[in-house]
Amino acid sequence: MRITAPNILAYAVSVLMHPLLMPTYMLALLLLVNPYLFGVRHISEHSSKVLLLRIFISTFFLPAVAFLLLRFLNLIRSLEMRDRQERTGPYIITGVFYLWMFRNLLDNSQIPTAYTTFMLGATIGLFLVFFINIFSKISAHAAGMGGLVAMVLITMSMFSYDTFTVQTAWLGAMHFNMLLVLTAVVLLAGIVGTSRLWLQAHQPMEVYGGFAVGFVAQLIALRIMF
Repeated sequence: MRITAPNILAYAVSVLMHPLLMPTYMLALLLLVNPYLFGVRHISEHSSKVLLLRIFISTFFLPAVAFLLLRFLNLIRSLEMRDRQERTGPYIITGVFYLWMFRNLLDNSQIPTAYTTFMLGATIGLFLVFFINIFSKISAHAAGMGGLVAMVLITMSMFSYDTFTVQTAWLGAMHFNMLLVLTAVVLLAGIVGTSRLWLQAHQPMEVYGGFAVGFVAQLIALRIMF
């Protein structure tokens, strides 16, 4: 693929919104919107940072290291894994880490059911993508964004107020409307899907299907947990 500004931008979006980062983004968003669910007043508190780091290591860093090892051993041809057969091993590895993290969160009374539910939804979405991938390629990026959109909608209806406040060092208290957050996340989902199409990593139906899988997975988790 030619190195052009649009290609670089699309690739950057794909990296920054990698599906393995969704659990960390979900936690950060919930800590911003309603930190009191976690028994803290602000996302900048020490316990919040420790939890964010724990989720990041377990759901992104460790699976990413496992992918690098697979590449080093030539078990996959590239980290992009454009061939769906190459994705089987990484999906299984990630599924083990996600199940392990969900189980730990479930047993931790300090973690609100809201986030445990979202983690379960991410896990269900991962295994649905893994199962579908056996028969047909599907976009894991789109599945991650579908889960994020569903998470925002569920948060709006069950776990937050209409607005929330973020304390900043330079601008002081900034007030945000949840509808604005939802709009931003939906637009971001469109940008991610467009980036995957621009990079020719997926066909349109693979992106649409991935988004639907991620969205429905969160609804299934909500039904299980509540």
